[in-house]
Amino acid sequence: EFIWVGTRQQLSKVEEEDLMVGGQSVTPMVKVRDLGVFIDRELTMEAHVSNTVRGCMYQLRQLRSVKRSLTLDSRRALATAFVASRIDYCNGVLYGVAKGEVQRLQMVLNAAARLVVGTGKFSHVTPILRDVLHWLPVQHRISYKIAILARDCIHGIGPAYFGDVCAPVTAAPGRTNLRSATRGDLVIPRTRTKLGERSFRISAPTVWNSLPDSLKHFATSRKHFRKELKTYLFRKAYAPASENY
Repeated sequence: EFIWVGTRQQLSKVEEEDLMVGGQSVTPMVKVRDLGVFIDRELTMEAHVSNTVRGCMYQLRQLRSVKRSLTLDSRRALATAFVASRIDYCNGVLYGVAKGEVQRLQMVLNAAARLVVGTGKFSHVTPILRDVLHWLPVQHRISYKIAILARDCIHGIGPAYFGDVCAPVTAAPGRTNLRSATRGDLVIPRTRTKLGERSFRISAPTVWNSLPDSLKHFATSRKHFRKELKTYLFRKAYAPASENY
């Protein structure tokens, strides 16, 4: 399958019937599937989110039919395995997408939380997510995944194709004395497009640089880093809500 990716304005300039690959005329697809992720031609990720929502809602309907036979811990384990895991799968590709797409996934996560606890669909879900289940909101789950990948790249245990993505400021010529170098920040490459800002080359250093210095410098092991990262994002996500309850 062949797909031509770009903004709506860029795609309007392409004469699809004239596209040639290896001497053969090819017709671009509107969306393609790669490792379970649906990629559309404008990278809105709408098709991927729709597919994820559809799969999650199916699982929730199945769980709802047997929830009375399950304990709270069992419902939580099943919701994590069949719903939250689908939301988290390859969610790094959702960095920078429209807020409406992230909100659709958040609504699914909210529905799963209500099912686990057994409350009505109109009950306030923030206390459930924060105090009972300790689940991060979808937007922070995306940041969590990208921060983990960024740390792996920095320590040389990330995917080989990300080997040169996370470059420290200390390695950049003329920047060793900058304050950002002492903080352990990464170089954020320049980009001229909105799509470029969503690439891992941009999102990884952006998310990493937003972390507190203590987390970047003193999280020795990967397990320790994951634990401290979730604690930081949890407080960041629910700090305003904590003041209201």
